[in-house]
Amino acid sequence: MSSRRQDLGSWLQGTPAGPSAGRAPGIDLPESGPGSRAGLGRRVVALLVDWGLSLAISAAFLEGHPMGTLGVFALTTVVLVSTLGHTIGHRLLGLTVARVRDTADRPDRAPAPGLVPGLMRTFLLCLVLPAAVWDGQGRGMHDVAAGTVLVRR
Repeated sequence: MSSRRQDLGSWLQGTPAGPSAGRAPGIDLPESGPGSRAGLGRRVVALLVDWGLSLAISAAFLEGHPMGTLGVFALTTVVLVSTLGHTIGHRLLGLTVARVRDTADRPDRAPAPGLVPGLMRTFLLCLVLPAAVWDGQGRGMHDVAAGTVLVRR
């Protein structure tokens, strides 16, 4: 069996049907405005706000222990995302977390994701690396695994 150079390198060029062929089903969000995917700048600032609040709580009640800060961050993120669909940082920056399956009509008005997606998303977010790797649509791997998407309100 022989292989050609084109066969070996073809995965670098994407799918034969083009860039939109790899899109996950059900993620048809507006390009801008309410319901559009959250931009990187807003996501980072929201994360910094949430981390800063967790750091302040940890400093006040847990002597600033680094794992205490991570624990506060994880607990508040799970509770708030699972029940409300956003953390304090998300709320301040006009973002909300929605399940992909709930984004068909009004992604900015989708219900909160629930406990299991909230737990999975937060666990992977706390590992950092899954959140730092994105798919072709700009969603972090923590959102892909949890079946969620971060959109503008």
